[in-house]
Amino acid sequence: MALKLYNTLTRKKETFKPIKKGKVGMYTCGPTVYWFAHVGAFRNFILADLIKRTLNYHKLKVNHIINITDVGHLTSDADEGEDKMENAAKKEGKTAKEVSEFYFKEFYKDFQKLNLIDPTTWPKATEHIKEQIDLIKKLEKKGYTYQTSDGIYFDTSKFKDYGKLSKKKVEGLEEGKRIAMKEKKHKTDFALWKFSDNNKRQQEWMSPWGKGFPGWHIECSAMSSKYLGEQIDIHTGGEDLIPIHHENEIAQSESASGKKPFSRFWVHSAFLTISGGKMSKSKGEIKTVTELEKEDGIPPLAYKYFTYSAHYRKPLSWNQDAIQSAVNGYKRLKEIIKTLKDDKKTNKAYLSKFEERINDDLDMPGAMAILWTMLRDQKAEGKIATIKEMDKILGLNLLKQKEHDIPKEIKALADERHNARKEKNWKKSDEIRINLEEKGWRIRDNEDDYSLEKV
Repeated sequence: MALKLYNTLTRKKETFKPIKKGKVGMYTCGPTVYWFAHVGAFRNFILADLIKRTLNYHKLKVNHIINITDVGHLTSDADEGEDKMENAAKKEGKTAKEVSEFYFKEFYKDFQKLNLIDPTTWPKATEHIKEQIDLIKKLEKKGYTYQTSDGIYFDTSKFKDYGKLSKKKVEGLEEGKRIAMKEKKHKTDFALWKFSDNNKRQQEWMSPWGKGFPGWHIECSAMSSKYLGEQIDIHTGGEDLIPIHHENEIAQSESASGKKPFSRFWVHSAFLTISGGKMSKSKGEIKTVTELEKEDGIPPLAYKYFTYSAHYRKPLSWNQDAIQSAVNGYKRLKEIIKTLKDDKKTNKAYLSKFEERINDDLDMPGAMAILWTMLRDQKAEGKIATIKEMDKILGLNLLKQKEHDIPKEIKALADERHNARKEKNWKKSDEIRINLEEKGWRIRDNEDDYSLEKV
């Protein structure tokens, strides 16, 4: 069956076909690691995981990148304010690196608790400064940039398709109206490189334009190009990134490469809302996955199950009744499955209906309805094997994991990776993890140990 995804760029569902046969390049905008990631932010990562699992189900090999923003994300989208990482470091009396490492560790714990598959690579912005500078130099050479007293800016008037993702009207925007624009030529122009001011920064680098730090948008274009090439298949993120961050990614990436489109598909998740507004750090009304588990007794996978109650493109309302209903539903689902006996058959009729829902732009409410209908069908055969296939996409650990005899070779590799992580040799750690997955084993890191499970 053909997978259809809603493409924000074209505002319609389209049949997905990878640029390169059998392979998919996918980029997901990752966390800015200056504070805890709340459950609303994880809706984006659950969506990316669903897409990846579905592509894997279709026997496609996915090269997935999730970046870590540890520099350059300012407190204002207007290229003003403090760097969020620098700000957090001051408040906590730590180095920016200590802050980023702590909050990424907390983010990753919750990421694992939701049974999300690791990306191929977790690149950090601070470890790709050279790539960002090289990309800015390329844009400069092609005439897309200009310099002000506070940085190097991208001239959006030079990119005729600016606004095509968000469908915003650039014409008629007043130039120079606000003092905050300083020397920006156009309201939509954005910083590629910011100069260090008189206040001492922890994170700054030398560049052809002087000492400073990269803008938030340039990092994604630089890292996606490095790891996925100049054109990618799918770019995911929250819908709040559409009008500025993703619009700017397109402008700088396509201007630098001369190739269109930068991403074939743009897939965005809607907000998790509280009383009509999105859940956000600024409102202070947030919960982390770990807090839900420890303080409210809500299993992480029950929260994941809750997100499946609405289509990813529709806002999901957070309220106590809805989340408790999801907790009860998930527990009941697991209890029913425990009572089933494996008849070694697969129910192709129900599996086909399930695949049909998944392939129709990830219709999770419809897919879950098919699962429940099969469970309630007393005449249906092959339930266990069918649930196993469905859960390859759902990622809800619906079947109890059976104990496996771990081959000595696999155990040795896992031990080697564990030691590499202790030594902070992340490159070696990633290489071994990928090797293990290719051999059919998924490794999950705990606080001081790891576990292995058969894929």
